[in-house]
Amino acid sequence: MEWSSLIGYLAASLTTLSFLPQAFKVITTRNTQGISGLMYVMFVCGLVLWLVYGVMIEDTAVSMANLLTLLFALPILIIKLRRG
Repeated sequence: MEWSSLIGYLAASLTTLSFLPQAFKVITTRNTQGISGLMYVMFVCGLVLWLVYGVMIEDTAVSMANLLTLLFALPILIIKLRRG
């Protein structure tokens, strides 16, 4: 594996996994008081676009990182929108 690919996969892993603690906390406590709903709407829309882009250019690292991050961020957004 080339260094650039290794760096890409490492960066994708770290940024994706960084959402796990927040997702776990929100899902277990249902507390979204300190989270900006607008920020999460914009973020999730951005993730969807990055996912589409990664699929279009056939880049597995971009596609998978954004798919997994979307799976972690979407429950937070849904809980935020339901609870305010």
